[in-house]
Amino acid sequence: MPELVSILIPAYNAEKWIGDTIQSAISQNWSKKEIIIVNDGSTDNTLSLAKSFESKYVKVVTQENSGASTARNKALSFAQGDYIQWLDADDLLAPDKISRQMEMADLGYKNLQLLSSAYGVFHYRTGKARFNPNGIWRDLSPMDWITENFTDGTAWMVPAAWLISRKLTEEAGLWDERLSLNDDGEYISRVVLASELVHFVSTAQSYYRNTGFSQLSRDTSERGVQSLLLSLKLCIQHLLLFEDSERTRSTSVALLQMYLRFFLAEKPELLGEINVLAFELGGELIPPILNWKASLLAGLFGQKSADRVMTSLRKMRFSTVVMWDEMLFIGKKW
Repeated sequence: MPELVSILIPAYNAEKWIGDTIQSAISQNWSKKEIIIVNDGSTDNTLSLAKSFESKYVKVVTQENSGASTARNKALSFAQGDYIQWLDADDLLAPDKISRQMEMADLGYKNLQLLSSAYGVFHYRTGKARFNPNGIWRDLSPMDWITENFTDGTAWMVPAAWLISRKLTEEAGLWDERLSLNDDGEYISRVVLASELVHFVSTAQSYYRNTGFSQLSRDTSERGVQSLLLSLKLCIQHLLLFEDSERTRSTSVALLQMYLRFFLAEKPELLGEINVLAFELGGELIPPILNWKASLLAGLFGQKSADRVMTSLRKMRFSTVVMWDEMLFIGKKW
């Protein structure tokens, strides 16, 4: 008998995307599935749109706005599946994503194998999604996966790429509801370290939507940066509990180095804390080297003003690309 897969979707003010996301879950050609959507206190039409899909295997739950991690934990509390598929409300799954991974699954209650997949980054047109392999697009031991992820800024994976057994989900624990920024990074580090093997299924595909700097993953508010610092501390704590060695401490310092720019630009008062943490791990953080444009602006107007200008320029370039893709997407629909 096929294993039940629970597709869990947290949603907040996602009326623009939620229909396509739910449809991509419904369209999975894996026959035994359930879909649970948690509306996290949306103020737009997300709830009514989600309810239009309700059926015997599509369940919609609503709660007061409490954050994505709380919504994910709520969805998990209703899930009956042998496997868990996380899916953000603006991302998509290829129709055979789950079935491709399940073909490679080591079935059984005691299964601690973690399944990952290829993913493409897109704005509006999935046909233009960019699938850019990185160092974790392969079979890896938990330690090797963490080492790649903590030391290479390009080696990341979106929540939709994973398929997680019930046993592994229970071993890893719930999402940390204190976190907003890098909540997925902290969660998946626990899942990986609880696994016996990360198995990459190259034929399975998901799609990560990237439409603007307003996304939660780019939250550089005070709350966001505080969350980032806490998540980094927790990631390091998980790794050192798994193995406390010169190798893992060096890997932890590399993780702090990778995220140092967030604290330089937004919350310099936290620099002391993150530098002390690196020192306690036996390392030292090096200020990032600015390109000539940033260096010139910093010399003329100061570091904070230069950071704001450079961020605004990146936003303008990115917005132009996204708007053009949206125009072509709408044009194609008509």
